[in-house]
Parts: sequence; C-alpha cells; structure tokens
Amino acid sequence: MITREEAQKLCQQALSLTSFPECHATLTSSEQAYTRFANNGITTASFNLRHSLSIVVTREGRSGSVSVNDLDLPSLKNAMKQAEELAAIAPVNSERLPALGPQEFPATFDLDERTAAARAPEMIPHVKTIIDAALQEKMVAAGLIERTHRVTTIANKAGLFGYHRSSDSQLTTTIRQRDGSSSGWAGQPSMKLAALDSPSLARTAIEKCKRWKNPQKLTPGNYTVVLEPTATGDLVRLITNGFSARNTEEGRTFLSKRGGGSLLGEKVFPEFVTLRMDPFDPRQPSSPWTNDYLPNRAITWIDHGKIANLAYDRYWAWKTGQPATPAASSFGRGAGSLIMEGADATLQQLIASVERGLLVTHLWYIRPVNPQTLQQTGLTRDGLFLIENGEITTPVMNMRFLESPVRLLKNTQRLGQAVRVRGLEGGIMIAPALIAKDFPLPSISDAV
Repeated sequence: MITREEAQKLCQQALSLTSFPECHATLTSSEQAYTRFANNGITTASFNLRHSLSIVVTREGRSGSVSVNDLDLPSLKNAMKQAEELAAIAPVNSERLPALGPQEFPATFDLDERTAAARAPEMIPHVKTIIDAALQEKMVAAGLIERTHRVTTIANKAGLFGYHRSSDSQLTTTIRQRDGSSSGWAGQPSMKLAALDSPSLARTAIEKCKRWKNPQKLTPGNYTVVLEPTATGDLVRLITNGFSARNTEEGRTFLSKRGGGSLLGEKVFPEFVTLRMDPFDPRQPSSPWTNDYLPNRAITWIDHGKIANLAYDRYWAWKTGQPATPAASSFGRGAGSLIMEGADATLQQLIASVERGLLVTHLWYIRPVNPQTLQQTGLTRDGLFLIENGEITTPVMNMRFLESPVRLLKNTQRLGQAVRVRGLEGGIMIAPALIAKDFPLPSISDAV
C-alpha cells in the first residue's frame, strides 16, 4: 500500500504538471482480499490492489476532471492534458468557491492492522464453520467473506493535504434447502475481522431456512412489522437524502414547508427517534474529512424526534451565512457514520409484544418512487414470518413493499438494540430492530 510520504510525493508531482491556478488531486489505493463460497465449497479466492488518481483543474470558473489508474509520469501528463482540454470547453460554474487551504483534520480510528493484512488463512476458517454447519443440516451454503484496506489522500495547490488509512470486513451467508424451496440469510460487518461471529451467523441462517419452509400466501395490505436491524438500515439510511438545506429551502424535500421555510427545530418523529453521525464512534468510525474536504465532526440530524440540523455544503453555507456541515447522505466508509439510536429490548422481546404482524429479515432491490417524500419500493427476502400472539407461527411468501423511511419512523412504536449492519445494496450504518405499524405490502412475490 502507498505510504504517506509516497502519496504526498505522487500528488505533488501531479499538481506540478499544470499551469492552471487551481488543481485538486485525490489518490486512492484499495486492497481487497475475499473468498466466495457456494454449493458448500469455495468458488473464488481473490486478492487485488487498485490505485486511482482523480485530477480536477480549474481556471476562471471552468473545471475539467480525469481519473487514471496508471501512475507513471507519462500517464499523469496525459491525464492532466485531458483535464485541461475538458476545462477549456466546460461552462463556467457560477457557484464555485475558492479552493480550501491547509486544514487540521481530526484523528479517526477506523484501522485495524490485523484486518488490513488478513488473507485466506484468517478468512477460510469462518467459511468452513458455515459450510460444516450447513452440511450437518443437509443444507446448501453460499456467501462471501472479505476484508478491505483503503488509503485515501487529498491535496491541492492551495496547500490542502490529507492522508487516511481504513480497514473493514464483512461476512454474509445465504443457506438454502437442497431443493431450493427455502432460504435464510445472515450477515455481519466489522472493522475487525477477528470479531466476525461465523458460528452465530450460521445458526441464524439455518434457523431461518428451516422456519421458512413452505411459505404461505398472505393477503397484501398494510401490516404491523418487526424489522430486524438490517431491514431497518436498508430503509432508514435513505432518509438522509432529505436533509439537504438547499433542497429543503427550495421546497424539494420532506422537510420543506408549504409557502417556504423548513421543519428545522420542529418535532416530526416520536420522542425515542434519534439519528446522528459520529466519525469517532468506535463501532463505526469514518473519514477525518467531509465531502467538501472540511474537518469532519459529529452531528445530530434528528434529536428525540425533533429536526436538529440541515446539511449545508460549502456553497450553500456561504450563500446563507450558515456553517458548513457534513453531508447527511454520506454513510458507511465515506464522510459519515450514520447511527440510529436504539433501546434495550431484544428482537425476541419485540416479537413477543406484537399481537399480529410480520417479521422482516431484510430488504433488497430498493428503488426510489417519490424523491420528495422519499417513498421507496422493493422486496422482502430470505425470511418473512407471520407473528401471532407474540410468537412466530407461519412462514410467508415474500412481498413487495412501498414505504418511505420518513413514514416508517413516524409509525415506529418501539425500538430494539442497535448494531452495525450492512445491507445487500452496500449501505452501512448502526441500526436497531424496530416495530412499526401500517407498513404497506401491496403485492406478493414468488421469489425465494
């Protein structure tokens, strides 16, 4: 991987290749090791290292950008030439602000050296645990274990420089009956590979697979649901797209008031709903800088049901006289670490408190329907169960949902324990299990 000294030297070399007054370079070095398994055997074991340098040049408000994977001098010269040619024909950006100078970035601790260096010998035992458990039950296991080590460097002609290393890992598995009639899923992201709990994941996926055998059709409609933490994260993480201060003040988000203004400071959600970002949270630390390359900081978006902050990028902050903030839509390994506070209740206690409803394992194929209300559609997957009188009674065929994270949180009645989750579509956050009423499930899906 690229060291701090190597990264700084390479970025400075790139910046020196242009006469443009403004030039910004972002150097990314990403190392990934992973093992895929399917049909109770390893199918792929891979190790790859990728480098990428993104260059943005600006003169008189016109910018051009080019990314290159070859970092030798001729490649850098060619990339810079292309960026300058693109800037020459680009329209003037009337909202562009001057480049940032040197910044004091805080330390974030999202690097575990053992995880960053892990290879197959550290990962295969986890795979073996899951496959052995599936074989014992005469089931079929598939899944992925991976770890990443990422180095990001930023630099510009105005003296800005930042260097950051991070690591992460995840293990997911889907276990099915041999005839493909039933499936169960379990997954866990962790900054430390050693913290992955493969025996627990195997038990969870096997139990769901057993319970979901011969699922029954349920009449489509609106149901009380118990969302497991992954399902909560799948949907709730999308609410952050509605916190843009500019879009809100221009009347384009769920926080916009008719006739102007916003819901900032008003109580919109139940008292127990708090949503925040904290790049220093040891469960999920993140980048030391924001998307605008300002020093990162903790920020609360929803504070006990009240809208506590809106997201101001550098331009809108300058225009409105407000301080710039982290971008609310950043999550996972980006500039933000999204956290929804939970409570003490276990998943079993949440289920026991529901007279009639559905337990949802996770959601997938999520697509936007209405950008202002943030309404989404998608499918349940790998375990949907009917709850009656506080007990799981019947496996249910998968269904399509049509819901907004805004409406979901407004209808939330109780929270469970919060854990770090990662959905099928890549979103990472800390989320609790929850009970919500009136969750729309308008149609049945035949998918397993």
